[in-house]
Amino acid sequence: MSSKLITIFSKIDDPRRDITKQHKLEDILLMGIISVICGASSWNEIELYSKTKEDFLRTFLELPNGVPSHDTFNRVFSAIDSKQFETCFIEWINSIAKITKKEVIAIDGKTIRGAKSNGNKSPVHMVSAWACENNIVLGQVRTEEKSNEITAIPELLEVLSIEQSIITIDAMGCQKDIASKIIKEKADYILAVKLNQEYLYENIEDEFRFGKEVKTHLSEELDHGRIESRRCSIITDFQFIEDIEKWSGLRTVIKIESIREFKNSDRPIERATRFYISSLVAEPEEFQKAIRSHWAVENKLHWTLDVAFGEDASRKRTGNAAQNFSILNKIALNILKNDSTYKVGVKSRRLKAGWDNQYLMKLLNL
Repeated sequence: MSSKLITIFSKIDDPRRDITKQHKLEDILLMGIISVICGASSWNEIELYSKTKEDFLRTFLELPNGVPSHDTFNRVFSAIDSKQFETCFIEWINSIAKITKKEVIAIDGKTIRGAKSNGNKSPVHMVSAWACENNIVLGQVRTEEKSNEITAIPELLEVLSIEQSIITIDAMGCQKDIASKIIKEKADYILAVKLNQEYLYENIEDEFRFGKEVKTHLSEELDHGRIESRRCSIITDFQFIEDIEKWSGLRTVIKIESIREFKNSDRPIERATRFYISSLVAEPEEFQKAIRSHWAVENKLHWTLDVAFGEDASRKRTGNAAQNFSILNKIALNILKNDSTYKVGVKSRRLKAGWDNQYLMKLLNL
């Protein structure tokens, strides 16, 4: 994996003038990746880790002028072309991941709320793709505001290898152009439908209110003092969906009705109904499983980035710093998530990598 990292990330253009170069860009990139794997969450911590482990790093890095300062790390990562960095990240993922047929790829946005510009909060929003079975981040695209997810999602789909996979997106991504793009890339979609698509939403309500050909599946789960039941209903023979030809590949509408009861608690029963459209024809239990898999992007990606990497508290904003540091976090997360040596969480694996050079070398395949 290390050789692939070196080969692929060596393609990134150096933004510095030759006269100012004291450190190899390749060394700076790899020190950034390794330091973040080992727990660093700031430029100062990358410098501190790298200086502490300089003798170890010299066994595979050149470091002709020693370890750069935190200011140098900041300047270089802020100046690196983020699009190029993201492209290399995706190329690296494609070289190590094998997306299986019908694998669910969940696409969702996350805001880094701590990012600041000129002392004022200036949140950075990232749209990421998570492969639920492979347990890895496939790629990311930055947007300035959450509403721009609509334009960012097709951009992300353009660079991912999604053929024969199932793309799941929340209601923000329920757009005709996005559905068409997914079908064009020879994948299938399951898109959440809310009132941002009011006409379609009302059509689906009518379909389930008056439709006759309905297939259902009920699942029940008892966990941590709560009972949750989910009924998945699907219709493929449409009677009330108008302008169906405008939704490329649409073949199934789905309704999920969930009821959550809390044992030994005064909390009221929670009920929710959600609608989806899909290009798939499958059994209700298969839709049930795929829709539940979508939330892995929240639990295994966004939550982990905030808890184990402290990403939501990050204040990086200068240039491309926030976007590029987010890529460093995702590279580290992919490497750590897919190690099975120790049955501990990502945060503990980061500590272990920082303490144990042999474990780190195993992670990097050195």
